Amino acid sequence: MLTIKKYAAIDIGSNAIRLLIANIIEEKDKEPRFKKSSLVRVPVRLGSDVFLEETISEYNKERIVDTMKAFKLLMKTNNVVKYKACATSAMREANNGHEIADLVYKKTRIKIDIIGGEEEAAIIAATDLHTFIDNSKTYLYVDVGGGSSEFTVINKGKTITSKSFKIGTVRLLNDIVKKETWSKLENWIKDNTSAYEKIDVIGSGGNINKIFKISRKSLGKPLTYFYLTSYYKTLQSYSYEERITELDLNQDRADVIIPATRIFLSSMKWSGARDIYVPKIGLSDGIIKSIYHKTVSSNT
Repeated sequence: MLTIKKYAAIDIGSNAIRLLIANIIEEKDKEPRFKKSSLVRVPVRLGSDVFLEETISEYNKERIVDTMKAFKLLMKTNNVVKYKACATSAMREANNGHEIADLVYKKTRIKIDIIGGEEEAAIIAATDLHTFIDNSKTYLYVDVGGGSSEFTVINKGKTITSKSFKIGTVRLLNDIVKKETWSKLENWIKDNTSAYEKIDVIGSGGNINKIFKISRKSLGKPLTYFYLTSYYKTLQSYSYEERITELDLNQDRADVIIPATRIFLSSMKWSGARDIYVPKIGLSDGIIKSIYHKTVSSNT
């Protein structure tokens, strides 16, 4: 007996808003399979408002509502039976974040949960990693966002510790990350990875996914520290406009990809990792899995 249901996750981040629709495939006496059906990404950069002005502008408020209306229709036409909408760093820190969440609910009946950094890290850690990792190894899982980045140490298939830091691509672009915050991250990584003889990094987020695609590596094969360093230098040697015209990057990716690469390289350096694996999973995947296992509430 085979059953297929569609679940959806809405991730309202600091750099973009995403809708992931996934098929949940269930067979008798088998583990459920989570297969991505479609992913829609709308580049609404809320972080540029919030991290400088502490509020979301009227312009972006309208864009959020319009985006959620579109997502509502997409979920309806795709026969989504359960979904959850989560907002992270930008909405969390905006003075009018809850006001906008109320407005979205009024206009679309989509309930937005504004989650904390530690909850975000926990949901990300709940992704279906066991299909990508070797349970005999130790990993530092790094998910880089626009407003914050989440770090999780995984040893022999088990989560040891997780922490969220206010170091994200949009914050770095606006030069509002203090040296003290970098130092705290460095110390946390060193303190929580030094006990392990060898560690690899797992990277998630749109920027590392893009770099992995450009590398043309096979899924499951890692990027090396040397490759990432070389690509980082290449990015820096081009202007923003040249990254769009010469490197074929989208305009909303061409600027944030540099600070994102810096975060991944710093994580590798401080943990002593030589390789970074890119399984192409993130918060949206974690939301889907959490809905299925009922570790978070969902909407129908």
